[in-house]
Amino acid sequence: MSTAQLSGLRKAAILLVQLGKEHSAEILKQLREPEVEALTAEIARLENVDVDTLDGVLEEFQQLAKARKYYVQGGVSFAEEVLVATMGQDKANEVMQRLSASMVEMPFEFLRRVEPKVLLTYLADEHPQTIALVIAYLPADQAAIVLSGLLPETQAEVAHRLAIMDRTSPEIVKQVEAHLERRLSTVVQAADSTTVGGLKPLVDIINQSDRTTERMILDGLEKRDLDLAEEVRAHMFMFEDITGLDDRAIQVVLRKVESKDLAVALKGVREDVREKITRNMSERAALSLADEISILGPVRLKQVEEAQAVVIRQIRMLEEAGEIVVARGGGDEFVA
Repeated sequence: MSTAQLSGLRKAAILLVQLGKEHSAEILKQLREPEVEALTAEIARLENVDVDTLDGVLEEFQQLAKARKYYVQGGVSFAEEVLVATMGQDKANEVMQRLSASMVEMPFEFLRRVEPKVLLTYLADEHPQTIALVIAYLPADQAAIVLSGLLPETQAEVAHRLAIMDRTSPEIVKQVEAHLERRLSTVVQAADSTTVGGLKPLVDIINQSDRTTERMILDGLEKRDLDLAEEVRAHMFMFEDITGLDDRAIQVVLRKVESKDLAVALKGVREDVREKITRNMSERAALSLADEISILGPVRLKQVEEAQAVVIRQIRMLEEAGEIVVARGGGDEFVA
């Protein structure tokens, strides 16, 4: 599949998975909540992406990154001149067009890359007002093919609504755009494909994120798809899941975690979590930890979550190294 047929959201999801969990987690921290929700949901929906598309997305990202760098250094003219010198006039024109589109994207931009006859198939059973709204944003040649392919009675109704259309709420436009983007995300994928998305990369990314980003992602997924959110949670390791580790694993973890991080991480946790930790320590070490916790006094929730993230990352590293085994819920287990 050509990258021209992919939405910006789908390209971004493919790119994040290819960048790996640590880089992806850092990127998600910089985004707004709606963007994080949309991207993580798209990553979860990714299954098979053909190799050519994968290469195309990475190449397009590299080209756009170069073009943006030149653009920032010297404006549009400078960017175009450098690209022409680097890759020739035709290729430079393509990159500059994509750069312009990425900087100012019109509503329903992703539909411009869909074959008109394919688009007609998806629009034909939509409400005439929706069809009219979409056609208003399409290039004239693409809109003409869609309109001409509708049933006569629908054609007339759409044409009438298009003619009398004045202003439409941006919120309505966004809702219709999101609805159609979901529907068209299932458009045929090539047979020669490789799995790049799904639950595992999403869980890996979340496990590398800070707790604020983690909550944002999971809350967003719950709003969009409760079953999917529950499946993601089932495959994640939460701090309270320490109670599910066997005693030997707990002892290995304790040898790797700084006492000050452990003390902060245990502030305000359930008693069974704290008891699971202390019973795997010597009596002297357990008393020392209790003293350290009491001396801390009130601690900001963010500090507690950061300390818990340190412990969780250590558990993940030990699991990946094969030094401990972490039981997973929700059916199939992930193999690190």
